[in-house]
Amino acid sequence: MRADRVFAYGATAGLIGDLLLGDPRRGHPVAAFGRAAAAVERRLWRDHRGWGALHTLVCAGGAAGGAALLSRAVRRHPAASIALTVAATWSVVGGTSLGREARAIGGALEARDVALARERLPHLCGRDPHSLDGPQIARAVVESVAENTSDAVVGALVWGALAGVPGLVGFRAVNTLDAMVGHRSLRHRRYGWASARLDDLVGWPGARLTALLAVAAGGRPRDAVRAWRADATKHPSPNAGPVEASFAGALGVRLGGTLAYGGRVEHRPVLNGADGRAVETADIERAVRLSRRVGLLALGVCVAGRLGAGLVVRRVAGERLAGASSAVASAAGTGSAVASAAGARAARLAFTGRLIAGRRRT
Repeated sequence: MRADRVFAYGATAGLIGDLLLGDPRRGHPVAAFGRAAAAVERRLWRDHRGWGALHTLVCAGGAAGGAALLSRAVRRHPAASIALTVAATWSVVGGTSLGREARAIGGALEARDVALARERLPHLCGRDPHSLDGPQIARAVVESVAENTSDAVVGALVWGALAGVPGLVGFRAVNTLDAMVGHRSLRHRRYGWASARLDDLVGWPGARLTALLAVAAGGRPRDAVRAWRADATKHPSPNAGPVEASFAGALGVRLGGTLAYGGRVEHRPVLNGADGRAVETADIERAVRLSRRVGLLALGVCVAGRLGAGLVVRRVAGERLAGASSAVASAAGTGSAVASAAGARAARLAFTGRLIAGRRRT
């Protein structure tokens, strides 16, 4: 079976598995990768960019390389190839768990249990929840839903369409490393530099597709485009900026502002500030629904793109094969013509010889 069809069937079934089941309850491959990456960090850590780059190479390269070997081992078996793609997609895509965590925090806020909301917030993002009130928690949840729609769903599908199972696994490995060591803590300021920069690179296409689909699916396309164009570059992250700005415009809310990570306070620019209102608890559900629509649209775009690219490749290959066949036929025809001409000339010479010989006998 062709690779584009393997991805189409496998990614679709894997995303359906995530929608129905969420993340695996036990033995999650991403959790296992995280434990392995932490073990590598304990051995390699130095306050140096070079050692951090080695850590990134060993962990992300090892994950992608292992996935490539598995894909190669089953490539002649369509059912096994599809099953591997299903398993990889289900493991790396986390849209359903993202929505569950966001809704759980939203439910706590609706019940006015801010303490419970603070307790659950670290399950969704790395923000310090202790000094946050209800509206600030709601804003943090909406921002995390927006950013993780790109990181946990769309980006993985994009790289799956580009590189199959190794792309799915490699993207998730890089994204996980960024979450573990890519932040600007004192321990990881240098050591996590390579992971953070690589995450920016591989996350670029997924973030732009997420922002574009949020414009299409949010119901306020003009506001989403305006917020994206006006505010995306103000965000310190080159990928979170377009995503959060487009979500802010699509939802009609105001994101950004002061926040704290691990005791470090950041004053981020406000996204959609002129036209957006403050985030309310009800906006969490709206953000989750927008995230779900964006994820489904991303699947359609990635599958269509992979199938379309496969069709173009086959047409180009067919045209080249047809051209080569024509050249061979032309060469064969030329050879036949030359042979026929040589045969005719030989026949004329033979006839002339017999004619001369006959004249001599007479």
